[in-house]
Amino acid sequence: QVQLVESGGGLVQAGGSLSLSCAASGRTFSRYGWFRQAPGKEREFVAAISRSGASLDYADSVKGRFTTSKDNAKNTVYLQMNSLKPEDTAVYYCAATLKLVYSDYGRVNLYDYWGQGTQVTVSS
Repeated sequence: QVQLVESGGGLVQAGGSLSLSCAASGRTFSRYGWFRQAPGKEREFVAAISRSGASLDYADSVKGRFTTSKDNAKNTVYLQMNSLKPEDTAVYYCAATLKLVYSDYGRVNLYDYWGQGTQVTVSS
């Protein structure tokens, strides 16, 4: 059974930090992605990481502030979020794909499996 279980969301003041985790089980995925969705907005790409951890990609809005990483022994992906802004407030989702792709990692329809989402709220 494939599962992506997220944890780590919460409430933080602007300028603060939060770390999200996504524990994967059931399959070996080629790539993991992080997405977020704010109320009334479409789901948007945040970051992506390959199975090996060597290939990373970030949305321009989070470059230099967010870092994604992977612990292969634990089959867990992380999203470290620093210098958080109120506009980062959203439900954050991890996702995983079995497809082998080499570009356009931010496409929602690339990913086969999704976590349940975790709320991140940044107060001003």
